[in-house]
Amino acid sequence: MPRLSDEIERWLPALRGYVPALRPVPRLEEIGRVEQVGDGIAVVSGLSECRLDELLFFSGGVPGMAASLEATRIGCVLFGPDNEIAAGSMVHGSGEVMRVPVGEALLGRIVDGVGAPLDGGPPIAHARHEPVERPAPAIVERDLVTTPLQTGLTAVDAMIPLGRGQRELIIGDRKTGKTAIALDTIISQRDSDVICVYAAVGQKSSTVNQVVDAVRRFGAIERCIFVVGEADSPPGLQWLVPYAACTMAEYFRDAGQDALLVIDDVTKHAIVYRQLSLLLRNPPGREAYPGDIFYIHSRLLERAAKLSPEMGGGSLTALPIAETQAGNISAYIPTNLISITDGQIYLEPKLFYEGQKPAVNVGKSVSRVGGRTQAKAVKDLAESLRLEYAQFLELEIFTRFGAMVDERTKHTIEHGRRIRAALEQPQFAPLKVSEQVALLLALTGGLLDPLSAENVAAFREKLRRELPKRCEAVLSRIQNTGELTPDDRTALLAVLKKLAAPFAPAEEAAGG
Repeated sequence: MPRLSDEIERWLPALRGYVPALRPVPRLEEIGRVEQVGDGIAVVSGLSECRLDELLFFSGGVPGMAASLEATRIGCVLFGPDNEIAAGSMVHGSGEVMRVPVGEALLGRIVDGVGAPLDGGPPIAHARHEPVERPAPAIVERDLVTTPLQTGLTAVDAMIPLGRGQRELIIGDRKTGKTAIALDTIISQRDSDVICVYAAVGQKSSTVNQVVDAVRRFGAIERCIFVVGEADSPPGLQWLVPYAACTMAEYFRDAGQDALLVIDDVTKHAIVYRQLSLLLRNPPGREAYPGDIFYIHSRLLERAAKLSPEMGGGSLTALPIAETQAGNISAYIPTNLISITDGQIYLEPKLFYEGQKPAVNVGKSVSRVGGRTQAKAVKDLAESLRLEYAQFLELEIFTRFGAMVDERTKHTIEHGRRIRAALEQPQFAPLKVSEQVALLLALTGGLLDPLSAENVAAFREKLRRELPKRCEAVLSRIQNTGELTPDDRTALLAVLKKLAAPFAPAEEAAGG
């Protein structure tokens, strides 16, 4: 009987011919064990070489991430259901940090925090994967914010202008129109080249569907990405959403394009992070938030920037949304976010309930960067608008007590009411720069003073419909240059007077 070694020697040349590239090499793979699992987190032991933010795989292929490292144990955040995970289950380390797909293939899609499709479409044919945690651009890699980002809302573009590369906080109580402002800004980009990324953190599925449907009907959904972590998703997945969305938006910024990131909302993100931190036994601080609650938002929002020409010249604008309780903007999370961002748009419940939409409180809202990006025509016409409106709001309080006022004060109040009526704007109806210039010209030129507040709204709608037909060339020049020449001003005023004439009282029309 031949020996086994002789048989191996006989077949070895033939095997080498079939598998010439086979070169077995040893591979080291660490396997850990789950000690504790529940409520979206897991405690793991046995992974001595694991690093922070490393991607781990649990039973059933559920991904997770190492969130805290101790001497013998690792606290992990789960990105999927923990039904199949139990104490004693095996955990495999990947040696890689958490990454998400980026690229053009994501445009028009709805995905979760790990890049998996939620819209029933095919898997993402991505160009590459990028880490969800990336360093913010250095100071030398940034450039000045000089290009405007139009929201389409006259109240914002005229008095609280935004620039591409800015971080502007939208803050207010629940149900005061915060998402509506962000949504109108996304819809307004249908006429621009800005890529929009909407990150929904802890939102109801019905709310997310309303946002997607609105963008599909009124905007350019083919240039938008929706990253969703719904309220019933694992808390780890909700926490990951803003970072994943920022990475997806940075792909376009780094390619020299302009991107807009809306985070709805950061308050829920802070609450989810507090929940995870307490479950991982991290020491609580003020209001039970962990000590690094400021850092998790600052490292996220600092990634929004305008890059220098040497870095491609792209920009990433961030519009985080924060919710207040009873208008308290001095609470813990709101003050953190206000100190991180370049300004805030504050929506006041009182104004909202009085019917003023958008309910922007001009006194408490500010843009620390965007003023230098404002179109020259808008800047010239709105130069005194903020002061006049603030004076009107103060004087209106005294008139409510029946105080006697002189003619000058009465005129200021009446003019202020026309300003308020002109700044009101229905949702899903953003105005172009040229249309805003025309409306502001009618306001500053006194054409709206004879009109009632109801007629101002009717005039604004007529302006949107009729103005492009009557002076298309003038509007085109304003839209392209952002300037209003004396000749264009005269021509535009003549058309505006004709549009306003039917809404004026009979004696005013006759006098004109």
